[in-house]
Amino acid sequence: MLKFLRRGLLLLLAALSLPALATTTTPHQVVQGTIDQVLGELNSRRELFRQDPEAFYQSLDRILAPVVDFDGFARGVMTVRYSRSASPAQMQAFQDSFKRSLMQFYGNALLEYENQEIRMLPVAPEREPGRASVNMEIVGRNGAVYPLSYTMVQQQGRWMVRNVIVNGINIGKLFRDQFADAMRNNRNDLDRVIATWGDTVARSRQTVEAQGAR
Repeated sequence: MLKFLRRGLLLLLAALSLPALATTTTPHQVVQGTIDQVLGELNSRRELFRQDPEAFYQSLDRILAPVVDFDGFARGVMTVRYSRSASPAQMQAFQDSFKRSLMQFYGNALLEYENQEIRMLPVAPEREPGRASVNMEIVGRNGAVYPLSYTMVQQQGRWMVRNVIVNGINIGKLFRDQFADAMRNNRNDLDRVIATWGDTVARSRQTVEAQGAR
């Protein structure tokens, strides 16, 4: 189940990977129209990616960057308390570290994907203009169902992912709490926290796995 949760979360993000979408495309259409593209590329180049994971990270970066709001996601994790005092260089360094850590973690998880069943759930009512939730389920080989949900925001006519919830675990909040803990443990040394963010993501992964095992 632990590996399955990681696969599900990466699939959730990877489902947003179509870079050339019309501004009228709905969040559900973004997901539905891109799953086949992402998995098709993975299946056709799986052995190459397994031998050269860096090539896969770069591929994911290329296709996810246009539709994942990494800047907003990173600022939400850092929170106003810390981001308002961060320099532009520090914000860019954190965003870069944040993105790369996710690509490595979720890229490795997706390489383990083995054609589990994916169910798109009915469209949920809009929470507010410009924000939407898209819900789906992944069915494991043992029949267990794992719910997945992500929040999208509309920016300049395009839908972009802002947060992810896996099996009830709010990933944005998890990262936010981890960032605050890292700042306290490092005496508010922002440069140190940014430099060790990859380790923080690894601890977040362990938290996800521990909660998913319950």
